[in-house]
Amino acid sequence: MNAAARKAAAAARLPAVVLVVVAVGAFLISYNLLAIVLRGGGGAAAGAGRERDPVVAMPGWMRAAGSAGGGRRRPFHVALTATDAAYSRWQCRVMYYWYKRMQARPEGADMGGFTRVLHSGKPDALMGEIPTFVVDPLPAGKDHGYVVLNRPWAFVQWLEKAKIEEEYILMAEPDHIFVRPLPNLARDDPAAFPFFYITPSEHESVLRKYYPKERGPVTNIDPIGNSPVIIKKTQLEKIAPTWMNVSIQMKEDQETDKAFGWVLEMYAYAVASALHGVQHILRKDFMIQGVLTYGKIGEWRFDKRAYQDRPPPRNLTLPPPGVPESVVTLVKMVNEATANLPGWDDGR
Repeated sequence: MNAAARKAAAAARLPAVVLVVVAVGAFLISYNLLAIVLRGGGGAAAGAGRERDPVVAMPGWMRAAGSAGGGRRRPFHVALTATDAAYSRWQCRVMYYWYKRMQARPEGADMGGFTRVLHSGKPDALMGEIPTFVVDPLPAGKDHGYVVLNRPWAFVQWLEKAKIEEEYILMAEPDHIFVRPLPNLARDDPAAFPFFYITPSEHESVLRKYYPKERGPVTNIDPIGNSPVIIKKTQLEKIAPTWMNVSIQMKEDQETDKAFGWVLEMYAYAVASALHGVQHILRKDFMIQGVLTYGKIGEWRFDKRAYQDRPPPRNLTLPPPGVPESVVTLVKMVNEATANLPGWDDGR
């Protein structure tokens, strides 16, 4: 599939899939939701936008699989990397609660196993609640205070040591929430969400340090991170070591570190994929992202970053009128999860 075909816009004829990213402050909402609209014409998930326009033309296999869930079952394994910090733990608990709820629905047939890849080097209090595989963090000082640098190293270890039954893997993060059952969006080409702030063409001089001219144009580098991505396990096994090495090289290069900042590891995954000749089906409707609403909707706020050391309280106040419906959905889903998860008030 050439770059032009991949990036050409086309009208969506299939169920739209949505992942929402959320980080909320006063007048600001930031969240991640994985969602799917099960029937064409049924409208997008709450707050997902009205267009339902994937970036590329819909592959024929996806069109066929989209009608009433047709085609054989192609399960994917959900994998998210996490630390043992309180901030990570409570988000993982909410995420896993909704994964189980959606997997149990008839439409959740493609949602296979689940693993929290814990890169703290030792078990924690959630081992009995969430399927967890413990891996080592990078050697002391190697992450340079950039904790997500442990993510590719965690995937390398997990893929080498764990027994993973499914052929496909969904790389997700603790602050993702499934709002509807998710089908497998990948086949030979993995599927990913395109981020507006990942712009390889604007950083060609930096990226050429890792993706030389003889490999082709920098537009071969997809505008993505590793999450959300659904990918064949065999492809990820090849990409992961390169992703780890490129991440470390980028972090140790001052120019690259300054240029990419907190999204450096995302660029590293995109570069590693391109180096292996792997390009992704870009799905704009894979994820919903929050929007800044400073000074527009009163004093209501929910900022996940306010809960670094403890989980948020149960029964959060719902947003006022005027806040996007997707945000209301998020808060309701967090409230349902916290109402049903044991030991929530104890900060477990």
